[in-house]
Amino acid sequence: MQPGRYLTGPGESPGIEIEDARDDLDVALRYLPGGARADLGRLVERIDAEFERRTLPNPGPVSEWTAGRWWWWRIRER
Repeated sequence: MQPGRYLTGPGESPGIEIEDARDDLDVALRYLPGGARADLGRLVERIDAEFERRTLPNPGPVSEWTAGRWWWWRIRER
């Protein structure tokens, strides 16, 4: 495997997941005014693309709780 290809799981802070932070960004995007939402949206698109590049799809079933939040259904550990 190439170095940097996969993200490691939570090591220093168990229970604080990358996915939780992405949920927070999603909430912020819903409540920001137009210009700020567009600016943050462009950054989130780049973050999402990198997260998707460095993770793999999880073949498991999607739960009701994570429906619509694709970032919860990625495998990021080697």
